[in-house]
Amino acid sequence: MFDVRCANHEHRSTTIEKGLVKLSFSAVTKEELARLSGQKSCCELAELAALVRMDGTLQISANQQYALNVITESAPVARKIFRLAKDLLKRPVDIVVRRKLRLRKNNSYLVKIYLHGLEDLQNLGLVDEAGQIYPGIAPNLIKKRCDQKAYLRGAFLAGGSINNPEGEYHLEIVSNDPQHAKALCQLVNRFKLGAKVSMRKHWYVVYIKESEHIVEFIGFIGAHHALLEFENVRVLKDVRNQVNRLVNCETANLDKIVDAAVRQLENIQFIADTIGLEALPSTLRDMAELRLEYSDASLKELGEMLRPKVGKSGVNHRMRKIDELADRIRNQKGRK
Repeated sequence: MFDVRCANHEHRSTTIEKGLVKLSFSAVTKEELARLSGQKSCCELAELAALVRMDGTLQISANQQYALNVITESAPVARKIFRLAKDLLKRPVDIVVRRKLRLRKNNSYLVKIYLHGLEDLQNLGLVDEAGQIYPGIAPNLIKKRCDQKAYLRGAFLAGGSINNPEGEYHLEIVSNDPQHAKALCQLVNRFKLGAKVSMRKHWYVVYIKESEHIVEFIGFIGAHHALLEFENVRVLKDVRNQVNRLVNCETANLDKIVDAAVRQLENIQFIADTIGLEALPSTLRDMAELRLEYSDASLKELGEMLRPKVGKSGVNHRMRKIDELADRIRNQKGRK
């Protein structure tokens, strides 16, 4: 058994609402991609090659007959593999549904592609001319820009997932082959999307974190409806975050104003109880008396009440003088 299979990461995370199954954003995106058709033959070959590389297992019978077994939990993806294999390879293809009754798990679909020796494996970029496993991605599959996008679409369909944009932005493709994961990362970064590779247990994860890069990725692999939904949610989320920042900023400013007013009232009362407000210069005395009378007024409002009127900066300057005087009196009392 020659295994080139990566675990199928559907990440469906379904929820039940009013008796209906609500698919995750990741599953909806994959179903859209699986239904894409009308691509050029070179693009379809690249997509099929990625699908079988990620989710396929090579079976060799006693009489040297080759077959690829490709397993997926997505019916649309299984249908796509079936159609691509029939159209491109011109080989017999079977599909088997494996029903999982325990814990209401999803059905799985086995697509069996009967091959004509090593020639088909070489065309799919799975082995080289010597029959050895091809490391990374065969260059003939991704010569053109459209082929590169198609290969990434197949890789995402087989081992990818994307978080709901309401939460943390994250897109990933999981492989069990470090060389293939590295090649996938390099292919993604041909589009300048800032992809990186990390290890999670015994899996190799190619991931993208930036929302703008995720939008570009799902756009060029062909998930245009998912892209619009992602953008709608992202815009609403950004607006909501901006409103929250403004509210928090306004709240912080109000807290500062209240704290300053309380400090001013305490200092004015302290001066009145020690040396008396009549000891202050007239400009500071008028300011202190107004603050005591209108404890809730803003600096601008206090300045409007003075005669002649004083601007906000002038009022702030006088309040600072009162604060400094109160501090000097406290220091003098502390030294006695």
